[in-house]
Amino acid sequence: QVQLVESGGGVVQPGGSLRLSCAVSGLYVSRNAMSWYRQAPGNEREWVATIPRAALSTYAGFVKGRFTISRDNNKNTVYLQMNSLQFEDTAVYYCKALGWNSWGQGTQVTVSS
Repeated sequence: QVQLVESGGGVVQPGGSLRLSCAVSGLYVSRNAMSWYRQAPGNEREWVATIPRAALSTYAGFVKGRFTISRDNNKNTVYLQMNSLQFEDTAVYYCKALGWNSWGQGTQVTVSS
């Protein structure tokens, strides 16, 4: 059974930074492409970033160089470093493994002045 536990969200001012974590059990992050998604109130869930098993990570256009996805294979954890946060980044953030239909509970990110 695949379990994903997101953490690291919070309230931050515009221009601030947060680092999200996704602790994974039931599969190896080193052997799977891992992604972050987000869902803002009233909106559909949207893709943010993917780190493949090999090759370069990819990002949604709205990221514009502000976010970095990474993983720690020893901790079986995926991260999303978010810098220069904007009001529009307010959402619940989720991680997911490609090909697996499992979602965690998400972590709330709120950008507010």
